[in-house]
Amino acid sequence: MLISIIVPCYNEYSSLPYFREEILKVMELIEGYEFECIFVDDGSKDKTLDLLKEYHEKNEVFQYISFARNFGKESAIYAGLKYANGDLVVIMDADLQDPPSLLQEMITYIEDGYDSVATRRVSRKGEPLIRSFFARMFYKIMNKISDCDIVDGARDFRLMTRKMVNVILSMNEVNRFSKGIFGWIGFKTKWIEYENVERVAGETKWSFWKLFKYSLEGIVAFSVIPLQVASLLGLFISLVSFIFIIIIVTRTMIYGDPVSGWPSTICIIMMMGGIQLLCIGILGQYMSKVYLETKNRPIFIEKESSIDDI
Repeated sequence: MLISIIVPCYNEYSSLPYFREEILKVMELIEGYEFECIFVDDGSKDKTLDLLKEYHEKNEVFQYISFARNFGKESAIYAGLKYANGDLVVIMDADLQDPPSLLQEMITYIEDGYDSVATRRVSRKGEPLIRSFFARMFYKIMNKISDCDIVDGARDFRLMTRKMVNVILSMNEVNRFSKGIFGWIGFKTKWIEYENVERVAGETKWSFWKLFKYSLEGIVAFSVIPLQVASLLGLFISLVSFIFIIIIVTRTMIYGDPVSGWPSTICIIMMMGGIQLLCIGILGQYMSKVYLETKNRPIFIEKESSIDDI
């Protein structure tokens, strides 16, 4: 059986030599399987592509796809899945935060009948506290407001059968959120836990702002609860406003005491304006995704590749 290893890369020149060394060791240890390793260069600005070409020339096990620009990790994962030929497909990062040594254990669970073997971190050692807090909150919120099951600390490091990969590829939406897709499609999944591993070299490409936008992608892609909340909020404020109108009119008719005080009026107007803008913004997030999907643009654009059939 053939195992395809998909490795998204963006400015990973410093970490790729370590990854190549580790993955070759793992390939030698695992018997009864052949391997192909597909590096997806996501428009790197350093010498990542040059290094991938060098690896391919020395060993045809290593293949590469290079994008015309940076399309994001989700597009890189999709491209790797699309051109993987393996009976089993694994996704892992090039910075060794996804330990290649776990691959042997993951294969045993597939042989036991699982469709997928996924990994999750049980600790966030080395990660800023505020980032860890918001990450945990995101997983809690997603599991409450969506139909997909996303495990806290879940990584993209996952081994899947060909059947599961084909189902994922059939979901060719442009706005992709792989963690949600993995949970939404189901299949029998085994979870492996491990302690957090820090990058072997280089710096993370995920800033707090990028992670925040990525979390919004996930919420919009797999839940309509924000739209329902906006509707209920509008209904609630309308009811409260109606009650206040009755109170003010009744008070004026009985006591002849019109409501005075422009500060309170201004506060109410500003609050209402803020709530309206919030609801419009929520609606705009969903409308923007519909707009992008209807354009039917490609998920990625390939510049060059070592894979013949692309």
